[in-house]
Amino acid sequence: MSNLETVPDEVVCTGSSCGESIEFLAPRDVPLGGPRSLSVRRTLPQKQRSLIGAWCFLDHYGPDPVPDTGGMRVARHPHTGLATVSWLFTGEIAHRDSAGFEAIVRPGEVNLMVAGRGISHQEFSTPDTTVLHGAQLWYALPAETRHMAPTFQHFAPQPSHGDGSELRVFIGTLAGSSSPITTYTPPLLGAEAVFQAGGKLELDLDPSFEHGILVDAGDVRLDGSDLSVNHLHYLPPGRTSVTLTAGSAPGRVLILGGTPLGEQIVMWWNFVGRSHEEVTAYRAAWQAEIDAEPADPPADETYPDGAPYPRFGPFPAGQPAPLPAPVLPNVRLRPRG
Repeated sequence: MSNLETVPDEVVCTGSSCGESIEFLAPRDVPLGGPRSLSVRRTLPQKQRSLIGAWCFLDHYGPDPVPDTGGMRVARHPHTGLATVSWLFTGEIAHRDSAGFEAIVRPGEVNLMVAGRGISHQEFSTPDTTVLHGAQLWYALPAETRHMAPTFQHFAPQPSHGDGSELRVFIGTLAGSSSPITTYTPPLLGAEAVFQAGGKLELDLDPSFEHGILVDAGDVRLDGSDLSVNHLHYLPPGRTSVTLTAGSAPGRVLILGGTPLGEQIVMWWNFVGRSHEEVTAYRAAWQAEIDAEPADPPADETYPDGAPYPRFGPFPAGQPAPLPAPVLPNVRLRPRG
């Protein structure tokens, strides 16, 4: 998924402070297009918290009536220095990227695209989809892998059943279930928990992780504390366990986690870099490739980080027109933390 904001913020992400309380991160509504379009609830990044582990972006959407909104129609756009994770509850999305991967995103099956040094892709809800509901997540790649070649992985986790609950671990390890997905990051966690009315899930946590719990639906409590629907709830490192319980209605949550990244990253639009100069160069390369702002290719057909030219292509012909990058802000992209 692309960040379609026309004036995207620069985000500099740092480590997190410790503590025992739950931090409530409220969603912000962001439309993916015009007035009759899919709208997403963005809970990461925001001013008070930019990272949970390496997780740096979370859009939560639906249930969306596709016949009314047109569903997801995100034309080709670029990414660098991150990986995208698509997880659906309802509906299907067709993915196509410049590394040659094509896939259908289906409920309960994770699709992970590692952008590395540069990739471009498009995402469209399938013609048969009438209701679209799910989440799009990004995580930042650390210094040692952020210039790797782009790649793609798919996994359909089997659920583990508990006391009126069901858990699917799509990244990392939790409650005895592990995902084979390679993240190319410090340890990371991503899981979905679904509850029957009155269901309960007791989880042992890695105390070196910070965690985030997004409530999709239901009256869900964490260790007796009420959680808010559509909010992301941050838990600092140090916790060794949590108990999640559902009230009188079924519920669903996403559970994220990871060791603090320990690096500063600048995130602007769809790029993750380490400096103003890097992000500016990524934008210029994209604009040149789609001929929005023509420029000469690198002299030796490779960029300084080893990426081949074109960084974000090639792409199959006959596809919808690519998205141009927003205009850079009038100030230097610089650390704010």
